[in-house]
Amino acid sequence: MTSSIFRTIGIIGYSRYPKAVHTYDILYHWLYSKGITVIIEHHAASLLNVQKAVVGDLNDIGNYADLAIVIGGDGNMLRAANILAQHDIKVIGINRGTLGFLTDLDPNSALVELSDVLSGHFINEKRFLLDVTVQRYNKLIRLGSAINEVILHTNTIRHMIEFELYIDDNFIFSQRSDGLIISTPTGSTAYALSAGGPILSPTVDAILLVPICPHTLSSRPVVINSKSIICLKFSKVTSELKIGYDNQTPVLVCKEEEIFIKRSNHYLDLIHPNNYNYFKTLNIKLGWSQNIAETKK
Repeated sequence: MTSSIFRTIGIIGYSRYPKAVHTYDILYHWLYSKGITVIIEHHAASLLNVQKAVVGDLNDIGNYADLAIVIGGDGNMLRAANILAQHDIKVIGINRGTLGFLTDLDPNSALVELSDVLSGHFINEKRFLLDVTVQRYNKLIRLGSAINEVILHTNTIRHMIEFELYIDDNFIFSQRSDGLIISTPTGSTAYALSAGGPILSPTVDAILLVPICPHTLSSRPVVINSKSIICLKFSKVTSELKIGYDNQTPVLVCKEEEIFIKRSNHYLDLIHPNNYNYFKTLNIKLGWSQNIAETKK
């Protein structure tokens, strides 16, 4: 039994992929052998044959654990982040997905790296979220939060949206486009990147605005201060106009409604092993050096 600065640890995951289930099982017994109290999320617990295990939901883990380990891809991390960010809990991820920008521990070496983390040796990052509210019948109603991005869109490809963008009550532009991505630095490597936006380092205190297929060629991504309040107004509203946030269910935008997006008061308290390097991760995930390496062969 080794000492750990974390007394209660939650295991979070949602996958029936056999290798992921194997990772749940190994991690649970490894933590249990160290005398650590383990809370398994319902989704992961249903896949394991562990008797007398403590089982709970994300709020239970947020309330009672001081570290959450998310197993899976970035989608699992996004699912968990919106709830865990409301609690005083650190979060780390083991990648069993594809890209793994947020779940960055290699499953083959995860226990070695986690040993250092449990001893208190890690890098700490505070990733801010975006809050989404709608003004409906003169009342502000909170819709949800996003660690990656908020997206204005429709269900129909090539269906132009007409909207006006205001920042801190200042009119910026009116636009016709397929939509708009409002991204955190964390989300700059997600949908915003695919739409032609820049990559922002997670430590940059900014919000990224990326039009989706704008009708005007002069329309370009804009980076603004993270303390700014963004407002979207609509001269025309179709029956398919929606506002989405991360992988949560989009909400329909109705006539005369205004959408507000601002930085949340909550943060995702994300941690990494000491050998973590964000730009090395970009290099590997995006294959930046691949062509040079192949040329030298």
